[in-house]
Amino acid sequence: MTLLEIHEPGETPLPHAGEETPAIGVDLGTTNSVVAVARDGKVEALRDDHGKALVPSVVYYASDGAAAVGSAAQARQAAEPDRTVSSIKRLMGRGVADVTEVGGIRADEVEPGSGVTDMVRLRVGGRARTPVEISADILRTLRARAEAALGKTVERAVVTVPAYFDDAARTATRDAARLAGLEVLRLVNEPTAAALAYGLDKAVEGIYAVYDLGGGTFDFSLLRLEKGVFQVLATGGDAALGGDDFDHALAERALAERTARGLPGAASAGDAKSALLAGRQAKEALTAAERTELTLALDGGTSVHAIDRPAFDGLVAPLVERTIAICARVLADAALDPVDVNGVVLVGGSTRVPLVRQRVAVLFGKPPLADIDPDEVVALGAALQAEALTAGSDTLLLDVTPLSLGIETMGGIVEKVIPRNTPIPVSLAQEFTTYQDGQGAMALHVVQGEREMAADCRSLARFELQGIPPMAAGAARIRVTFTVDADGLLTVAAQEKTTGVAQRVEVKPTYGISEEDMARMLYDSLEHAEDDMEGRLLVEARVEAERLLLALDAALAVDADLLDGAERTDLDADASRLRAAMADTDREAINAAAQALEARSKTFAERRMDRGVRKALSGLSLDQLESKVG
Repeated sequence: MTLLEIHEPGETPLPHAGEETPAIGVDLGTTNSVVAVARDGKVEALRDDHGKALVPSVVYYASDGAAAVGSAAQARQAAEPDRTVSSIKRLMGRGVADVTEVGGIRADEVEPGSGVTDMVRLRVGGRARTPVEISADILRTLRARAEAALGKTVERAVVTVPAYFDDAARTATRDAARLAGLEVLRLVNEPTAAALAYGLDKAVEGIYAVYDLGGGTFDFSLLRLEKGVFQVLATGGDAALGGDDFDHALAERALAERTARGLPGAASAGDAKSALLAGRQAKEALTAAERTELTLALDGGTSVHAIDRPAFDGLVAPLVERTIAICARVLADAALDPVDVNGVVLVGGSTRVPLVRQRVAVLFGKPPLADIDPDEVVALGAALQAEALTAGSDTLLLDVTPLSLGIETMGGIVEKVIPRNTPIPVSLAQEFTTYQDGQGAMALHVVQGEREMAADCRSLARFELQGIPPMAAGAARIRVTFTVDADGLLTVAAQEKTTGVAQRVEVKPTYGISEEDMARMLYDSLEHAEDDMEGRLLVEARVEAERLLLALDAALAVDADLLDGAERTDLDADASRLRAAMADTDREAINAAAQALEARSKTFAERRMDRGVRKALSGLSLDQLESKVG
């Protein structure tokens, strides 16, 4: 079996096996980033002169605009917080509301006016920079490390992203790579990359779970590994939950203690960054130690705060339980029990927190697997996929889309076109029709989520199909096609079948999903399932009733003379009763009133048909009629 190769329209085809074009695997992480390369099936993370593979995802901007990335930037973080930025991955494709606050102060200075109609811009090092630009500086450093190790120019990469990154964040990641001079061969979901590295290294088969808790994101995926095929069965996660939130909890606790002691809290973005940095250092210390001290050196003075492991566990327990709830939901989506899982692979530095490992072990009834470095495993998998795409492989990756995609129909109802956990790449279509006679255009609203009503889902894009020929309501046939590529990016196309009129849009939402939105979409779909269905049925009843009233009004405008006075009065009365029922929330009453109006108008419809037939036959001889029938 060879790897399924998929090229996007307009992209340069991938090189054939044997061409000397090294491609790297990149894990662009929230806290740390890693670059790896695979040659002849052997994969390694590339290291610096001190043997370190991890590059801290911290960038320092000097007064002349030059960027320092990694340990050098991290060393300046405490002393010059206004010139350093970290955890930028959490803002890829996001807006101002997603910038972290500590003690009521934003940890990053936001450029005035940014994030209203585009991605948020941070003011760092004396100028405004987007998360895409900052991420590109990190990627340039990783590319330079690879070129130094390989002795060749590197221009291609497989880059990993959280499974729950939406279209905006995925597009932002591609743009950052392009700025860094890298062509992205494929965006691979981080849990899938980890499973690829673990599965090939250990030659395992069966059902495996990947629990991926990084600095800024959490993903959980279930995969079936069998004879070189890596099939994602179901996935879930939270694009704004990770080790940074552990740091935040510790920082907020220390700031509260300062206030209780009468000391001033955070007064600037620099103070907020310092508090988060102190929280991170305390978290890392408590991974191995039972007790540590958190030191806050703020403008209002220095304070020292003791904290032990039980207190830390108490602070982060709600966050850990959120990850466990997501695991349970994904297992339910795949119709699996924890005992069906052969092993749980840990990914991400935050999985080193003892409480995390304890809860994962309890859920699955077995200790998790951590015999591949959780900080490096994602990059190793990306490198293996890079080699597969450039040199060929017997490995096949089958990933899924994490949330349902659909179209808003009349009444605000969502018609799902691609259900969640559908294997990608995929192209699925449905046919829709017009609502009114002579309708010349159709507005299409693309949404993402699990709720029944569009208002409860995330809006992705709106566009309009023009040029529909005048037809009776319901006669036009509009085929809407959703295509999700191997990178998880969506394209929507609409075509009116009788004329061939078409419209196509690449779905690129302005922001990524907010902190609560992604998790809430699935949680709300479960909590409100019954209410959602009742609401959907009510709206469907109203839409059908409205269609009936519109058809009746159109018929009366042409053929009202077919009714006598009493018949018209009765028909108008039934129509009024239906309109009154539509204003209420009793679905049964609406359906009953609609049925009564349909029954009342049956005779009128028959007379209209007779008139139409007589008009069509008027003036025709018997011979002419026979020739038409023949």
